[in-house]
Amino acid sequence: MNNIPVLTIDGPSGSGKGTVAQLMAKKLGWHYLDSGAIYRVLAQAAIKHNIDLRDETKLAERAHNLDLIFSLEHNELKVLLEGENVSTLIRSEHAGNAASKVACLPLVRAALLDRQRYFCELPGLVTDGRDMGTVVFPHAEYKVFLTASAEVRAERRYKQLKEKGIESKISDLITEISERDNRDSQREVAPLRPASDALVLDSTAMGIEAVFEHVSALCTEV
Repeated sequence: MNNIPVLTIDGPSGSGKGTVAQLMAKKLGWHYLDSGAIYRVLAQAAIKHNIDLRDETKLAERAHNLDLIFSLEHNELKVLLEGENVSTLIRSEHAGNAASKVACLPLVRAALLDRQRYFCELPGLVTDGRDMGTVVFPHAEYKVFLTASAEVRAERRYKQLKEKGIESKISDLITEISERDNRDSQREVAPLRPASDALVLDSTAMGIEAVFEHVSALCTEV
């Protein structure tokens, strides 16, 4: 795995890391991993099978046996859970908050660590999440930490949900995003923080194109 180039893009919800990661994967011709989707799918599987989101042992067991398939189709991530397309379902704020709670559990994170590393294949991997550059791929050649204000991230999220026909309120989104930021950054295992060798970008006043250019410049030698 150490001989395979990896670009990690970490950051909080709504920072634009997923969009930039997919653009970079397409540009480089590398594989793509949305690590957050794995936790969202696990949370959805728990709900489907009536597993308490606080039951660490049962969640870890489900994580080890998660029937999950990822594929990129028309620049969109398609996610299958036990043969069911849950691509839209796992993008709700409810799913995101459930995933954040599940991600705090040490046994769950340990169970999913090898599954995430399994995505690292030639010619390379672009992955986004919260601990890709600090825990999952600490030796990645390229690391980025992307952030933005909670207000701007809430506005972006509102537009995304509106496009998908999902009703929401910006005020509620700001509250949910702030609560999730605090939970993710304060958890004992793999907290949300930039790697010491990561390029930190604040996209509050930047468009996706500008962020993409910065990240592309980091990988110019590829």
